[in-house]
Amino acid sequence: MQSSAQGIKQVFYRKKRYFVYLIAAIVLLGFPFITINGTHIFLLSFDHGELHLLGTRFNMQELYLMPFLLILLFVGIFFLTTLAGRMWCGWACPQTIFRVIYRDLLQTIIFGLRKKISNKQQPMNLESFANKLKAVLAFVIIAFLCLIAAANLMWFFVPPEDFFTYITNPSEHPVLMVFWLGFGIFFILDIAFIQENFCIYICPYCRVQSVLYDNDTLMPTYNYNRGGFVYDKHGTKIDQKLKFIDPNAECIECEQCVKVCPTHIDIRKGMQLECINCLECVDACTSVMGKLNKSSLVSWTSPTAMEQNQKVRYFRFRTIAYIVVLSVVFITLLVVSGKKEGMLLNVNTTSELYKIHTQEVVDNTFRVVFHNTDSVDHEFCVEILNPNIDSDIASRLEIIKPKDPFLVKAGQKRTEMVTIRAKENLSKNDKSDSIYPIVLRSFALDNKEQIFAKRKTNFTYPSQETIHTYLQKREEARR
Repeated sequence: MQSSAQGIKQVFYRKKRYFVYLIAAIVLLGFPFITINGTHIFLLSFDHGELHLLGTRFNMQELYLMPFLLILLFVGIFFLTTLAGRMWCGWACPQTIFRVIYRDLLQTIIFGLRKKISNKQQPMNLESFANKLKAVLAFVIIAFLCLIAAANLMWFFVPPEDFFTYITNPSEHPVLMVFWLGFGIFFILDIAFIQENFCIYICPYCRVQSVLYDNDTLMPTYNYNRGGFVYDKHGTKIDQKLKFIDPNAECIECEQCVKVCPTHIDIRKGMQLECINCLECVDACTSVMGKLNKSSLVSWTSPTAMEQNQKVRYFRFRTIAYIVVLSVVFITLLVVSGKKEGMLLNVNTTSELYKIHTQEVVDNTFRVVFHNTDSVDHEFCVEILNPNIDSDIASRLEIIKPKDPFLVKAGQKRTEMVTIRAKENLSKNDKSDSIYPIVLRSFALDNKEQIFAKRKTNFTYPSQETIHTYLQKREEARR
């Protein structure tokens, strides 16, 4: 915040925005490297089939969390847009940050290809060979930064430690290289050639904002009560000089707010889809009007607050409703993620439904996949539980295989054939097989209370007729 000599308070947003850019860059670049006990803060790894969230590792089978994350993302965008317009676009979007680095820092400040930052409509000066060489050098630098940005994007899907290992052997990881270089080339084309046309014509957020704005949304707003009307109600610019139309109009028609706009709009025309809330026009008008000992005609406020000369209404039905929805979804996400199983269990029957040994002894074999989703190795055991308090089936069955605990490494899967034997005759019917619901529970020996999983399945016991027929055929075969 700065003050003019006459005491009119002037607020400039450019330096604040640059500071936010720096923070955003540090967060985005550093975020993929932050781990808690070997688990990333956020990682959606298709390679390992895992989702890392706030230091907790989830398997792809636990992606029931993704809808909650997507709801938070989209509702959060809706909330931010309703509250502060395209705040994301002007203050945190990588597209805007890289355009500022390329156009303002490299082309203007470092290499002097443009005269000044305050005039973004002026083309580069490429008349001399030296300037052309500077332009090539600026392009090479931004291309390198775009490849880093593309790698940064990939780090949210491929852990950085794996990424750097994979790119040393590109022929063994062609999919990764295609995505990385593909995104990198797109970023280069976008920043160097498409430029702000991406914000105007391609970005879907531009189209969404029109239905999310209301008259209380924060946006760069021209005060036509003080400055005067430059455009008529149809959006057509008035040809006559403003002072001839309205002698009290404070706008001096310097058009600094137009020259500094990266999307080439005139903020005096009113709210436009192309506006990215960078507030460059606010800074430009603040600087000009400050020299006249007047406050800026363009300010970051809402149309209602400007017209009625009052404070912005941040809390209203829309914003409160979004806050409630975000809070409910976030709390639900915390509750659901807190019930994460320390392991996953997948129980499948084999092609052989049962194996008959004697009149009473019958085995069922299951193909069971044990998945240790924890970050450390564990030894696991299996036991049989009753499906409900009224059942005593578990006491009449026993696990024959595996008898001993077995090791499953962190993040790994292990398949075991689990054989369950009936210790007594369980047949309910002489003519048809009997089905008994059971529950298989697997647990880690060193953390039985927290790392476990339960799965329901069925134990099938053959009918007496089936047992008799089978034993009779087996006896005949022995003879």
